[in-house]
Amino acid sequence: MPDDAPVTRGRKRPRPPAMHDVARLAGVSHQTVSRVLNDHPNVRAETREKVLAAIAELGYRRNSAARALVTRRSGVLGVVMISAPEFGPTSTIIALESAAHAAGYSVSLTTLPNFSVEQVARVFEHFLALGAEGVVVVAPLSSVAETIRPFALQLPVVTIAAGQPAGQEFHPISVDQQLGARLATRYLIELGHREIVHVRGPQDWFDAQQRYVGWRAELEDAGVAVPEPIDADWSAARGFEIGRELAREGLPSAVFAANDQLALGLLRAFFEAGVSVPGDVSVVGFDDIPGSAYFSPPLTTVRQEFDRLGRKAIGMLLAAIDGEPLDHTPIPPRLVVRGSTGAAR
Repeated sequence: MPDDAPVTRGRKRPRPPAMHDVARLAGVSHQTVSRVLNDHPNVRAETREKVLAAIAELGYRRNSAARALVTRRSGVLGVVMISAPEFGPTSTIIALESAAHAAGYSVSLTTLPNFSVEQVARVFEHFLALGAEGVVVVAPLSSVAETIRPFALQLPVVTIAAGQPAGQEFHPISVDQQLGARLATRYLIELGHREIVHVRGPQDWFDAQQRYVGWRAELEDAGVAVPEPIDADWSAARGFEIGRELAREGLPSAVFAANDQLALGLLRAFFEAGVSVPGDVSVVGFDDIPGSAYFSPPLTTVRQEFDRLGRKAIGMLLAAIDGEPLDHTPIPPRLVVRGSTGAAR
């Protein structure tokens, strides 16, 4: 018997069987089990029989609150995010909770170390058992979309995911990351900079992908050469390493960092190397984290309106629950100009 089986000899509190247990025993997908439970017509007879046999063998019982989801209002919304300490996802969670409470809903929050299919299945089972009316998934990673798609067939799901098209099983919304990168790059171009390097975040993050696309597109539209981006994570430590390399090997006219932590590391490295900011090189960040106005020099950055994002995400989820039209227009960010940028040398 596998380690995660619903009943294990000697365990004092055996876990009741869940939907993913039925799927494993029947040799089908989680989505197929859901279709059988909801009496979906597009299931072959032999497949339906296998699933029903697995249900009977395991003694699986779906929670009554989940069965009544379409007709009963529980006042509960689910929120799930990966266990990431980054400023953007954390700020989004705070905004979502505030917006949900303002709308009269309580929130069941779950954080995950990663988005494996099994973990997501357990989380959605938990939300269904609570009778959650809908779920918001803070989904910054590109691997998340495919993982959650089957579960979005069971209840309304809104994803915080930049650059994702509408018209899917789930409903994406985000701050317009590409626009933010364009605003930062355009401002540097207007200051006369023609060598604008981008220190980009990890490309398996939607936000980092879109910031890279926006930077590149703005340079191309302005007829400015597009240098090779410098790959990084989200940390100040990596920004510091890159700053030391640039100071040693040759400074560009300006640097657009994918977030404020990277920009902080750059500023520290430039200071230690005797590089003047913005005299020798201009630096722009992204996020406007608390304290960025007190960097040395104060950081020019792109501010994300997380409160507005939280309100819109919750509003979209409630509209999806009620079957109303949804507005997927992303939230525009704004550029905050401070002392780390100046005219090209």
